Amino acid sequence: MKAIKFLTVLSITFLLTACNGQNKSKNEPLDQSISKIEVLDFHSTHRCMTCKAIEANTKYTLDTFFPNELKDNKITFQVINVDEKENESIAEKFEAAGTALILNVIKDGKESKIDLTEFAFMNGTDQDTFSKELKAKLDTELKML
Repeated sequence: MKAIKFLTVLSITFLLTACNGQNKSKNEPLDQSISKIEVLDFHSTHRCMTCKAIEANTKYTLDTFFPNELKDNKITFQVINVDEKENESIAEKFEAAGTALILNVIKDGKESKIDLTEFAFMNGTDQDTFSKELKAKLDTELKML
């Protein structure tokens, strides 16, 4: 009897998870005239010192070296809490379950994702190194827009 209950629960669980993701909406094509870089800083509700430093150092780098690009929307910056229901779809799109730093480079309406999460964690608390490397990466991507 226990085996039947176990198999029933297992089967139901399998069916529910097997169908997960099949109703995802397709990414709608972007306007072909759009070319910009979205800097996306994902985090969960409870944040460690490094996670907070990643946000602060990203903001510092953008404000210091890219004020004109921010003003002209060539670069945008979003801080996104993955635990909030309204952010579920964007977190899923960029596969962010917790802290993640992503550059979403949009060129002629086509998106390409650059995951800087490992870099961010390695250098998050070293503002100088973090800022220099993020600036270099953004400079490179801006030249290709």
